[in-house]
Amino acid sequence: MAAKNMTKDGYARLSQEAEELLTKERPKVVKGVADAAAEGDRSENAEYIYGKKKLREIDKRLSYLSGLLKNVTVVDPASLTGDRVQFGATVTVEDEEGEVKVWTIVGEGEADSKQGTISERAPVAKALLGKQVGDLVTVVRPKGETEFEITDLAFAGRSFRETL
Repeated sequence: MAAKNMTKDGYARLSQEAEELLTKERPKVVKGVADAAAEGDRSENAEYIYGKKKLREIDKRLSYLSGLLKNVTVVDPASLTGDRVQFGATVTVEDEEGEVKVWTIVGEGEADSKQGTISERAPVAKALLGKQVGDLVTVVRPKGETEFEITDLAFAGRSFRETL
């Protein structure tokens, strides 16, 4: 399997979450399940049933995080330079209605639209990668095509012009 990209901050955040789940949350839930099991009849023991469900959720999340954090190339956006959109870049675009949007391209599992980050696997990111300021980009989305003009490009808060 090929290495996946992840930003330095995203890797740190997801690694910390996995560590918390593994060393604190999971042992606490396991103890709760064991205590509830010791009370006897498990079929009607709400604490036991809830604990087992919670344990499955934690294990599922740990499995997902483990997959994300395996074979990762950690990228520090502060080390990036150039005049083309690449992983870790922050891109400012303007759509056909003149609405300005700013996205930072990050790895799978660390994207959060509320934080202005999009996965490198998202259709918008795929369309932007490799393009330059001034380029028009057409993005095919489920609700139809949209055209964006790239108006700015930055790496860790530095304009691409500062990195050339």
